[in-house]
Amino acid sequence: MKLSGKKVIQLVSNDFEDLELWYPVLRLREEGASVAIVGENAGEKYIGKYGVPITSDYAFADIDPNDYDAILVPGGWSPDLLRRFTEVKEMVRSMDERQKPIGQICHAGWVLISANILQGRTVTSTPGIKDDMTNAGATWVDEPAVVDGHIISARRPPDLPDYMREFIAVLAK
Repeated sequence: MKLSGKKVIQLVSNDFEDLELWYPVLRLREEGASVAIVGENAGEKYIGKYGVPITSDYAFADIDPNDYDAILVPGGWSPDLLRRFTEVKEMVRSMDERQKPIGQICHAGWVLISANILQGRTVTSTPGIKDDMTNAGATWVDEPAVVDGHIISARRPPDLPDYMREFIAVLAK
């Protein structure tokens, strides 16, 4: 398996976009990666926008990002909640400093904006936050998936196959 031995953080809070969380988790596990579901509290059930639940394995405070190879931020309205946690922003900044893959789709760019890591990067997102991304110093492009070094971004659920193909390729390097 292409990603055996790789460890990935999947951030979660309520109102995540169901497909944008579950599709990456399942694809990474299919490739042999270990995916830790990380929310505000360990063992808590979080509900997606369309009612699909997921239970966290760990709390933000339990995680040392140095023990992980990559991080994923889901879309939906969840990013607006996630970016309020200092631990989340610190995890994202830590991954950025170590040039580890950071995946973001749809509204997930809000978390990267709040972590202050988008200056000079080329990314995509849902068009609804294009202005937020450019105001944070990023160059925004309207493409299904964009790779800028270790940051992999996508627009919305129909782009998930392109997004995960690119994310897996970066993580496998």
